[in-house]
Amino acid sequence: MPEIQPSLTTQDILCAEVAAPPNALIVFGASGDLTRRKLLPSIFEIFTRDLLDERFYLLGAGRKKLSDADFRKYAKQAIRQNSIDATAKAFNSFTEKLYYIDGDYNDAAFYARIKTKLTELDKKHKVDSSRVFYLAVPPLLYNTIVEHLGQAGLSCPAEPNSQGKTRLVIEKPFGRDLQSATELNQIIHNCFDESQVYRIDHYLGKDTVQNILMFEPVWNRNFIDHVQITIAESVGVEHRGSYYDKAGALRDIFQNHMLQMLALVAMEPPASFDADHIRDEKVKLLRSIRPLKNDSFVRGQYGPGSIDGKGVVGYRQEPEVDPNSKTETFVASKLFIDNLRWKDVPFYLRTGKRLATKDTEIAITFKKVPHSMFASTGLGDMPPNILILQIQPEEGISLSFQAKRPGSKLCMSTLNMNFNYRSVFLTDMPEAYQRLLLDCMAGDQTLFTRQDDMDVSWRLLMPILEAWQMDNSAPYQYPAGAESFPAADKLIESDGRKWRNLGTSD
Repeated sequence: MPEIQPSLTTQDILCAEVAAPPNALIVFGASGDLTRRKLLPSIFEIFTRDLLDERFYLLGAGRKKLSDADFRKYAKQAIRQNSIDATAKAFNSFTEKLYYIDGDYNDAAFYARIKTKLTELDKKHKVDSSRVFYLAVPPLLYNTIVEHLGQAGLSCPAEPNSQGKTRLVIEKPFGRDLQSATELNQIIHNCFDESQVYRIDHYLGKDTVQNILMFEPVWNRNFIDHVQITIAESVGVEHRGSYYDKAGALRDIFQNHMLQMLALVAMEPPASFDADHIRDEKVKLLRSIRPLKNDSFVRGQYGPGSIDGKGVVGYRQEPEVDPNSKTETFVASKLFIDNLRWKDVPFYLRTGKRLATKDTEIAITFKKVPHSMFASTGLGDMPPNILILQIQPEEGISLSFQAKRPGSKLCMSTLNMNFNYRSVFLTDMPEAYQRLLLDCMAGDQTLFTRQDDMDVSWRLLMPILEAWQMDNSAPYQYPAGAESFPAADKLIESDGRKWRNLGTSD
């Protein structure tokens, strides 16, 4: 299929990147997997781009006993493991800002020592009590840590007249249902104001997702036939079997990543790029979703199969997974938004593990022309134009449309106009955590989830969760490495449409 590559000139570039003010970043779970894979490499990249104030420092907190020197060595290894190369001078300049403290998360004395350490480091680095507490820990520890931070007086600036701000960053999942999410919110609000809370969803830190906000004039039921949102993973549950078996795809991906992308793609244009204006529109959109019914959902679970030619076990054979588990690893659904812009436009959402390839995209299929002037030549039924926002594994935007081939004959072809961030800007895409960490240190809540947003999304899904809990049947089985399976296909094909192929522009 012919492709058109876009070009970029220096005159086209508009930048609005803001450096973070002086901050202390306190990471609970500092020796854990998330810190090693995402947080430390992302903070280092921000540092190398000169977007961290020279007074910045990071205090790691965890159960593992480490000295400052041990933690700095661990940080260097984490950064190198993520293929980030740098000079010895850069490494040393960064790691000298890292410190570590160990203790028991259930012990009030641990938080008293953290408070003392922060006072000492604030003075050393001349930071005016501006602190970001990042909970990179299992969700079962959220309540404990938040309550202890409040009891230790760490949820507010250390000095009454301080200009510093204290912020709390929480990873998904935020609760496992409406009740647990409400209880967690209550505990947080006993210690922190909502303006201090940053519920992080790393998908919202991806540049392509943010570009959704740039499209609008043809963004409505008059021009759009349907929308498909896909989050496909080729990996299984890996080392998360124990957690995943209690969560499943609906809680782990659908409730947060998928509904957040749906809200961004379908919300009304905000009055401004102000954080609350954008988040207001997201909540309004979620409240407009037609009540969900169980017959508009399909759930599946991967069985044994092969990925890239290598045999892999099924979900029930994964470590720490119940061998009789009925937990879903795949969810597909059809949603409708009952407002003037989207009335009766179907949104098809699907997410699954151990699928054929890794692929995250939003595909907007436009309506076919109501009358083809080429019908007499046999070209009456031409494919629709499709706008594709590619989010993973490569970020980019493509538009497929019909064009006449050169020559005297009337021959039509589908052309793809592709924009790929890496090839156009000649650089690797920044990790989403870089943008989100920078935003929370700068106090920008635009790309973070607000409490009412979280409440609405859980309320939407509760009828489905309750129906599945009462249903004694197991999810449909699909072989690892599959693109889809019959029950999921029927959901969209019964409407005369088809799922897009994974990992292609077709």
